[in-house]
Amino acid sequence: MTADTIKEALKQVKYPGFSRDIVSFGLVRSAAFADGTAKVSVAITTSDPKVPTMLKAEIEKCLRAQPGVKDVIIELAVSAAKAPPAPGQANLGGGTTPAGLKHSVAIASGKGGVGKSTFAVNLACALAQILEKSGLPGRVGLMDCDIYGPSVPLMMGLGGSRPEVDGETLVPLERFGVKVMSMGFLVDDNTPVVWRGPMIMKTIQQFVQNVKWGELDVLLVDLPPGTGDAQLSLVQTLPLDGAILVTTPQPAATNVARKGGLMFQKVNVPLLGVAENMSWFEDANGQRQALFGEGGGATIAEQLGTVLLGQVPLYADIRAGGDSGQPVTVSAPGGRPAAVFREIAAALLTRLKVPHAS
Repeated sequence: MTADTIKEALKQVKYPGFSRDIVSFGLVRSAAFADGTAKVSVAITTSDPKVPTMLKAEIEKCLRAQPGVKDVIIELAVSAAKAPPAPGQANLGGGTTPAGLKHSVAIASGKGGVGKSTFAVNLACALAQILEKSGLPGRVGLMDCDIYGPSVPLMMGLGGSRPEVDGETLVPLERFGVKVMSMGFLVDDNTPVVWRGPMIMKTIQQFVQNVKWGELDVLLVDLPPGTGDAQLSLVQTLPLDGAILVTTPQPAATNVARKGGLMFQKVNVPLLGVAENMSWFEDANGQRQALFGEGGGATIAEQLGTVLLGQVPLYADIRAGGDSGQPVTVSAPGGRPAAVFREIAAALLTRLKVPHAS
């Protein structure tokens, strides 16, 4: 039995509530074996008093089952999380805020097909418009972490573009006052990304640490659907100021979005609010048709103890703007769809306590 075999064995121990193990989470700080005694040091950050007890029991059970182990010593360091964490504070596994970045916000959905990337693109452009009006141009970033299906380049009119390299860092592309980085810039349209978790984690780390973001008031991080490697890698790499959940009104979407919200709460990332997309369709007679039901966004916001930031109706112009690379907030800034996104953007800036023009 060696330190390496102990760590290999500990890959069987999952972090409570997740399918990922404590070794890949980076929580095992050291391991040693001498005279039949296995000794491990583990460090976690949690506000749940049940987690340390559960982890310690699972670690001991795992190690005692290994051949040659007669005794087990577990040093479990627990840091109590503040609620919510202050900007720059590490969450589950650590990470540091890049210099010049004031606030980072994850845009998540849980379920695919709810328009999360379209929402993220228009929110980023709306934030850029508000901050430019406030005398802070070029202070918004959009990091597309949807590794398998990046759509941000198309929606931002940057398809086929490539970032420049400055020394060991990538220079994000900029359009509509938003600095953008995406996996879509690094592979061609005909190359599928077939990666396992460690490669995804490495890419997200590089997007955070090896991209020349410069001075940013807000960095939006467009996450893929689900609660898998990309989400967990992000909270380990970048201390988030919070997350916005995007959902459509029907239970098929809100039930999954709620699980996504619970994931962020488990890793001590505060929920900044829920955005309800495709809330209704307005027909030619001006009547609202609730095609996907109604009330779902407000319901999960209440269940998760957060707020409903806004409702985005089903507008054809929003879809058309994404397909043409001209987000509706840019192509039709005076229209109702753009106004909805600016209202949500202003609400987000207020929650982040970022001064801005009304």
